[in-house]
Amino acid sequence: MMVSISALLDRSRFDWTPVRNGESGDLVYRRSDGLAYAKIASAGRSAELAGERKRLLWLKGGGVACPEIIDWRETDQGACLVMTAIPGVPAVDLPGADLLKAWPSMARQLGRLHALSAKECEFDRSLALMHRRAVDVVSRNAVNPDFLPDEDWDTPAHSLLERIDRELEVRLAQEAADLVVCHGDPCMPNFIVDPESLQCTGLIDFGRLGRADRYADLALMTANAQENWTSIEQAQRAFDILFETLGIATPDRERLAFYLRLDPLTWG
Repeated sequence: MMVSISALLDRSRFDWTPVRNGESGDLVYRRSDGLAYAKIASAGRSAELAGERKRLLWLKGGGVACPEIIDWRETDQGACLVMTAIPGVPAVDLPGADLLKAWPSMARQLGRLHALSAKECEFDRSLALMHRRAVDVVSRNAVNPDFLPDEDWDTPAHSLLERIDRELEVRLAQEAADLVVCHGDPCMPNFIVDPESLQCTGLIDFGRLGRADRYADLALMTANAQENWTSIEQAQRAFDILFETLGIATPDRERLAFYLRLDPLTWG
């Protein structure tokens, strides 16, 4: 990415240190006082970063703990979004036992997001939209095999999409009956936890927020945490806690599996 950092990032009062980046390829910097982060996108991704800014503005005051916008800059080289830091550490950095203690509060944070009015949310992450994205990614032969489960590595991408298509009508009907405001990427790096109290202090990375079936979020959250659990019993306990906390008496495992199969086809 050819971006002039100095043109986008104000270094007059603070130093900025690069930190790990997400799947988008955006650059992330931490301010020297630890109270802010900056996300920098290339010109080709400026629209996506502007979309995240709009989503954070929409979330403000809605009861969901998330970053607040400090500054926004955009040039012909790219864009920079400066946000307040959520205090704590990413959940991905917690040992499995500590993550399990934090798990109920993480579920509650996600539940607060899902409880927002989908009718008042202008952002679309619907199954129809994500399916169109998957069709595009597959047509360009752009599926990233690193995102696929081991058992799907040798399966042609068009066959993976056909598997999605066979369930599409049923899943669209389920979404219509259970449409909520979804985070879009509720993986462990995007939950922030106080390492002392082991309470979730907020969520970050809202670039994929939008109206969708809540199971799109639940599938990613449960799957992404799998490597943190040291036993089948711990994984099952986490699964039970999540759905108990969210008041879902009978989790639909087939629905979870569907969204896990769809998600890898939408990145590319």
